[in-house]
Amino acid sequence: MAGMYAPLRPGGAASTSATTAFAIRVLLLLTLLPLLLAAFAFVLQWRGGLNDPASSAWPTDRQSFPGMDNSPLGSSRSFFETVSTHTSSSSDCSEILKGGSSSSFPFFRGWNFDLESEGSPKVCITTSTSAGLQQILPWLYYHKVIGVSRFFLFVEGEAAKPGVSSVLESIRGVKVIYRTRELEEKQARSRIWNETWLSGFFYKPCNYELFVKQSLNMEMAIILARNAGMDWIIHLDTDELMHPAGAQEYSLRKLLSEVPENVDMVIFPNYESSIERDNIKDPFTEVSMFKKNYDHLPKDTYFGLYKEATRNNPNYFLTYGNGKSAARIQDHLRPNGAHRWHNYMKTPNEIKLEEAAILHYTYTKFSDLTSRRDRCGCKPTKDDVKRCFILEFDRLAFIVASTGTEEEMHNWYNEHVVWTDKQTNLKLLRKGILTRIYAPMSIIRGLRESGVFTSAIANAKQLSKEKSMVQKLSNSTITNTGEDITKPSVKGSESQATGRKILESTIVHEKAVPPMSQPGLFKDMLMRT
Repeated sequence: MAGMYAPLRPGGAASTSATTAFAIRVLLLLTLLPLLLAAFAFVLQWRGGLNDPASSAWPTDRQSFPGMDNSPLGSSRSFFETVSTHTSSSSDCSEILKGGSSSSFPFFRGWNFDLESEGSPKVCITTSTSAGLQQILPWLYYHKVIGVSRFFLFVEGEAAKPGVSSVLESIRGVKVIYRTRELEEKQARSRIWNETWLSGFFYKPCNYELFVKQSLNMEMAIILARNAGMDWIIHLDTDELMHPAGAQEYSLRKLLSEVPENVDMVIFPNYESSIERDNIKDPFTEVSMFKKNYDHLPKDTYFGLYKEATRNNPNYFLTYGNGKSAARIQDHLRPNGAHRWHNYMKTPNEIKLEEAAILHYTYTKFSDLTSRRDRCGCKPTKDDVKRCFILEFDRLAFIVASTGTEEEMHNWYNEHVVWTDKQTNLKLLRKGILTRIYAPMSIIRGLRESGVFTSAIANAKQLSKEKSMVQKLSNSTITNTGEDITKPSVKGSESQATGRKILESTIVHEKAVPPMSQPGLFKDMLMRT
């Protein structure tokens, strides 16, 4: 039995103990060393010993960051009140455009939204507007952020007033075209008057007149876009925002860069705003719910929930439902009404996008009822409104605004426009009829809080002081003929209208695409039978 066990070696226990102690010291060192280094780095950074490389891109002092409390271009109310007397009579304007007390938008030093030199394709937008700065500036800078290079603004009314137009002209990439007598005379010689595709809208008031005016402006914008080296052109109203969903990034430029080269026109279906209260002041930052287009919905869903989505209104959408389009700049391009483009020499190859859309903020403010009424001199009768308005809801809204009391107008507005039933809203959101879109709201809020809008106004004010002498010399040019540019020359247009005749043409062009409603429930049933 004694041979079965090996004898113990002298010093064996001491050697084991030393090895264990050494291992414990090593583990303790490896534990304490990272902690000491982390504490040392924290102390250095807290005392200012280390510089954050990312911080060099931001302004180093509070006053150079628009949007802070003590910024002259941010939340300074006294500054904006001085400017607002020259820009707009609306009391809501300062609340909409002024900077906030926090900064949520990356406003880097030297950022001037110069997107023209950042690659291709180059995208431009043309519009005909009479809106004020509180609507145009957020609309304009939002589209700059998503990649639009140039803007061709045909202005009249509020937009043509010096306090507004001077700000617009000071913004890089913006071309302002006034509705002067010279412009009207030039458009009176347009070939459009001798063609048939738009003739159904000639010599009619209100919306028909606007539709013709927009088409004539689009024709001129094509020439301006070609001279500026643009690749794509879009006609957009200032109550509409592009929503470039479906691209790798939230960029209209990126979206159009992925369009095949053989495509001439891209159709963007429109979504319509669905407001949830009747006291909206700034639709772009307060509205997030939209009704989706028929083209982006399964047919069973659309027709199955048609009645609930329509809410006793004439059509699925309050206003138009056939979207807008982007056209590739090319030879023989022409407008085909405010919603489409066409080509004199060929039928354009067009595609319709499955995710991207136009966000249409229609009747988002209660005041939209009276403003539309004040722009049109038609009688509030069922027969007369037909010659003034293209869409049925516009006709009904005009009659209500012209004949109803303030209380009756509010009741009608809440019943037909405002989505107050939360259960119905939730159901239609789950089914996909309604959707929430927050990207435009976030971008515009960030622009406002960063002081971009107030900076534009302040810059225009400074430029007007420096160039006052130059402006006096240029008063005789085409941009200012000396007459009231806020009002079109009615007598001139009337005399031209009576003298014009639509000439017969051997070439029959495709008719202009008017604003059209979405498919109706009963119309679809008749087509199926």
